[in-house]
Amino acid sequence: MSPLFSVCVYCGSRPGAKPEFAQAAQAVGTWIGVHGGQLVYGGGRGGLMGIVAQATLQAGGRVVGVIPQALVEMEAANHDCTELHIVDTMHERKRMMAERADVFLALPGGIGTFEELFEVWTWRQLGYHDKPIGVLNVEGYYDPLLTFLKATVAQQFLGDWQMELIRTGTDVLPLLPELVQAAGLTPAAQLAQI
Repeated sequence: MSPLFSVCVYCGSRPGAKPEFAQAAQAVGTWIGVHGGQLVYGGGRGGLMGIVAQATLQAGGRVVGVIPQALVEMEAANHDCTELHIVDTMHERKRMMAERADVFLALPGGIGTFEELFEVWTWRQLGYHDKPIGVLNVEGYYDPLLTFLKATVAQQFLGDWQMELIRTGTDVLPLLPELVQAAGLTPAAQLAQI
């Protein structure tokens, strides 16, 4: 059966300092799986990446991993994915992930997560796609970044309309259902709380 929606999740290959980060990754994966969705992610087995993938699978969802060959050689690939695509470059990885996604969601992570988030945000403001983008601000992780971004608006390097292209929330519910609904794919009744 085809998934009802596809969520591309950007998150850390490490678990981070707080247990709430792992709990959020677990909740995201569980929600995707329970609601008939598909996870698209970077194909890693460690950290929050591995947690969200495993939770999606355990809840009955599909998992599409996209990973560059160099990371496979470092034994970082999650071979439990429903589909595991091994590509040559990071550019190919990000392109395939974006193509397979209906919505994008950033959880806590490092430089790779930031880069992926900013890229799909840039693509959206340029009109390359119109897919919803969300930031799950677990335990205030993204507070410093959001403060900085507001400062860039005040300095007129970023417009309010650009900030409005990203939805932020502190909990999986209601943020994730809102993103999926904004993509126009699934009726609200099918996205009831778990």
